[in-house]
Amino acid sequence: MESYKILLVEDELKIARFVELELKYEGYLVEQAHDGRTGLEKALQPDIDLVLLDVMLPELNGMEVCRRIRQSSEVPVIMLTAKDEITDKVMGLDLGADDYITKPFAIEELLARIRVALKRKRTVTTSTKTLCCGNLLLDLDKHLVTFSGESIDLTKREYDLLQYLIENQNIVLTREKILETVWGYDYLGDTNVVDVYIRYLRSKIDEKYNKKLIHTVRGVGYLLKDEPQK
Repeated sequence: MESYKILLVEDELKIARFVELELKYEGYLVEQAHDGRTGLEKALQPDIDLVLLDVMLPELNGMEVCRRIRQSSEVPVIMLTAKDEITDKVMGLDLGADDYITKPFAIEELLARIRVALKRKRTVTTSTKTLCCGNLLLDLDKHLVTFSGESIDLTKREYDLLQYLIENQNIVLTREKILETVWGYDYLGDTNVVDVYIRYLRSKIDEKYNKKLIHTVRGVGYLLKDEPQK
């Protein structure tokens, strides 16, 4: 097994020790931080493969730490928190978190989410290709999206959603499948967030360039396809 290094940012020492022991038992290398500022500093180290980030932290809260991480790093971030409000989840994901798990959690579920996040990281890291759909290009190495050579500014979540759509172009994707893959967990049946982000992409691509690429399959979901102009 490849030895991934996980940073655990958690100020409750008993929880931190428990999670550390479980991660080490699974073969992971573990580094700890117990406040937001130290966690941010360590999260930006190049040898960190994934960050487990508590929301309620001294110095800097987890949301702010996540926001600052995303300014310069794409390291996977899984938020750990006692809060279970949808608004908190949406905020964390909008700031760039890859997943969100609520305390108390089963260690088996946390380990499963870590495996998924690391698998996605490995897939992106090893990919050296450019994806395209008509004049829409997505450069995975540069994390760059262009249409007819013009750069398109996307948030991390918008980019992840577009990447999933373009990797599966001409295939109808259900909202549930999009949530599972792009957001990394089920939204307790609430798939409205997918519709919201589809609208974001349409406003930045379809509407701006007068080219319909993102299609709605009523009652099912969405697909990305390039059709000749009529």
